[in-house]
Amino acid sequence: MARIWLLVLGLCMYSLSYTSAQQGGTECLKANAKSCGECIQAGPNCGWCTKVDFLQEGEPTSARCDDLAALKSKGCPEDSIQNPRGSKEKLKDNAITNKAKGERMDPANITQIRPQQLRFELRSGEPQTFNLTFRRAEDYPIDLYYLMDLSYSMKDDLENVKSLGTALMTEMEKITSDFRIGFGSFVEKTVMPYISTTPAKLLNPCTTDQNCTSPFSFKNVLNLTSDGRLFNDLVGKQQISGNLDSPEGGFDAIMQVAVCGEQIGWRNVTRLLVFSTDAGFHFAGDGKLGGIVLPNDGKCHMHDNMYTMSHYYDYPSIAHIVQKLSENNIQTIFAVTEDFQPVYKELKNLIPKSAVGTLSSNSSNVIQLIIDSYNSLSSELILENSKLPEGVTINYKSFCKNGVIGTGENGRKCSNISLGDQVQFEISVTAHKCPKKDQTESIKIKPLGFTEEVEILLKFICECDCQQSGTPDSPDCHHGNGTFECGACRCNEGRIGKKCECSTEQVSNEDMDAQCRKENSSEICSNNGDCICGQCVCKKRDNPNEVYSGKFCDCDNFNCDRSNGQICGGNGICKCRVCECFPNFSGSACDCSEDKSTCMASNGQLCNGRGVCECGRCKCTDPKFQGQTCEMCQTCAGVCTEHKECVQCRAFQKGDKQAVCNDECFHFNYTMVDSRDKLPQPGQADALTHCKEKDADDCWFYFTYSVNANSEVHVHVVKDPECPSGPDIIPIVAGVVAGIVLIGLALLLIWKLLMIIHDRREFAKFEKEKMNAKWDAVSIQRFFKFRFMGITW
Repeated sequence: MARIWLLVLGLCMYSLSYTSAQQGGTECLKANAKSCGECIQAGPNCGWCTKVDFLQEGEPTSARCDDLAALKSKGCPEDSIQNPRGSKEKLKDNAITNKAKGERMDPANITQIRPQQLRFELRSGEPQTFNLTFRRAEDYPIDLYYLMDLSYSMKDDLENVKSLGTALMTEMEKITSDFRIGFGSFVEKTVMPYISTTPAKLLNPCTTDQNCTSPFSFKNVLNLTSDGRLFNDLVGKQQISGNLDSPEGGFDAIMQVAVCGEQIGWRNVTRLLVFSTDAGFHFAGDGKLGGIVLPNDGKCHMHDNMYTMSHYYDYPSIAHIVQKLSENNIQTIFAVTEDFQPVYKELKNLIPKSAVGTLSSNSSNVIQLIIDSYNSLSSELILENSKLPEGVTINYKSFCKNGVIGTGENGRKCSNISLGDQVQFEISVTAHKCPKKDQTESIKIKPLGFTEEVEILLKFICECDCQQSGTPDSPDCHHGNGTFECGACRCNEGRIGKKCECSTEQVSNEDMDAQCRKENSSEICSNNGDCICGQCVCKKRDNPNEVYSGKFCDCDNFNCDRSNGQICGGNGICKCRVCECFPNFSGSACDCSEDKSTCMASNGQLCNGRGVCECGRCKCTDPKFQGQTCEMCQTCAGVCTEHKECVQCRAFQKGDKQAVCNDECFHFNYTMVDSRDKLPQPGQADALTHCKEKDADDCWFYFTYSVNANSEVHVHVVKDPECPSGPDIIPIVAGVVAGIVLIGLALLLIWKLLMIIHDRREFAKFEKEKMNAKWDAVSIQRFFKFRFMGITW
């Protein structure tokens, strides 16, 4: 039995392996790969067989490309399968810096993210994954640039900002010991209709009783500095200006602050831009009102700290602003009045790593607004990547504080991060095809608002190793008409065929077509293929698991006999329209099981000794018997009934065959046992049957009938039959008498009840008649009395 189970298990594993190989190779076969390089780009599970004689007759070169398991099942040795895999390598992985507060360090030497550089070798469809770790460094340097609207409506705000430098320095020292601040201002483009261009208004755009400075687009008043008093001095000298329309030219100023890093003095540290205004903003397209049609070029145009091209270039678009702020790692804080909160909150949703604060009417709360906005920005981490090469995708998964896990777009960010908190990201990069030109690319991943980044160098696996060792102009490719590589010929231009034996001009030659016909047949390649260079190249079917093969494409693996709706009954492989059965199966459809365990009867005999086992089923030789193991006979007595007379005469010397016992009943040996417990049990004897029969004296006797492997019959008989004891007369008589008495009493009670009911009915009838007679006597007396008195009744 153990051997049977091992055989069944092996069969199942073989079948599963074959089925998975057929299903898994679908994408590989569909690719119709002509070379090993094309094959490995079809999918991560595709391999190329380099064995020279691997292909069957009629199979195209693309049949070398298949699922790894399918290639092995078709006879390709493992060392002949090309299956290059991707890899990853860390090139730079400096540890995250532990910086104490007050410790001065070059920002370039502070590390908050690891690893810093990796190299990936990517194969199509196979992702490469790495873990990115980030931890905010304590006491990290901050550069803050205050960009203020100096239109006339901001007059009272300017007074409060004049003392901002030293006050903000004091507050920021609680966050960082390395803080710098700068100041810039903006008004509007210096053309109509944004400002008045009359000479007087160009000198003083305000009313005659107000002293205002000339209008300008953007002015860098103070480069970033750690001197708070200098900030106060220079800002204190600033004057309000004016313009005509309500929206301001703030986007021009933001663009110049972002791209003019050298003039502003930005360091590679945390960069904050505070944008303070009480009005809306112009954006791309609004410049047409002033005759300005050239799009903003996103470059620095500062001369003597003034933006000089506002009259030449249009306002930047929101997308352009987002791009430049992100490229230069600048986080923006919009400090705006209550009236314009909705506008700038919508703008915040479009600009990553930005915040909006409500500015009081005179900017008195600007310091607290900056502190709160900075804390909000620094508590959120968002990863972004550079433009991905064509055919490359990237996937993020975040592992944030308090066990929060994010996937999809949420996998790019973590929130509520405090100083010292460490978070991780699982990042997967997958190539889906090879680039057209350069096989090396790079991706940069960085947290928004930070200068640090992770660089991933990409190298694409687009060819197999065997292609590097190919033989150009190989004699194996028909006198050097191709390169022999990876077990097959890659033909030169103008040549075709498995061995590059034909030119493209010879494809339709009639003499070659004759070589593709079977003898006495007019069909080219059996109508299942194309004749190329005098050889049949079989067609592919819609189902990639169905294949034509053979010299004339006259073979296939799907037109074999079927059983139970399956080719070869699911128990074999169809080769050239003939089933090759798995072990333990036979027949044209492999539907004949050679496993005889299903024919084994409970007595241990095949078909109970009454038939032969064919295809896992009993074929009974005696037509009287039927059933799965020839165990049933509707017209014949059972074993017990058949032999009970002989057992009775041999063991007890009685019965109908007592006179002929010596002649008819000596075909078995018998043994007497003391009790039924001593009879043989199933498993102790071959073909064992337990019997219980009645003898001539109406007693039960027990015996077993068994036949061993040598067809010898042995009977075991219990020596004492079980005879029923005689009836006990007294209880029977007493029961009968008691029953008669009880029945008599019941009948008397019923009779008595009926008599009582009858008597009561008769008495009631008598009483009624008596009452009727009394009424008649009274009526007669009254009649005569009235008659006598002369009264008519």
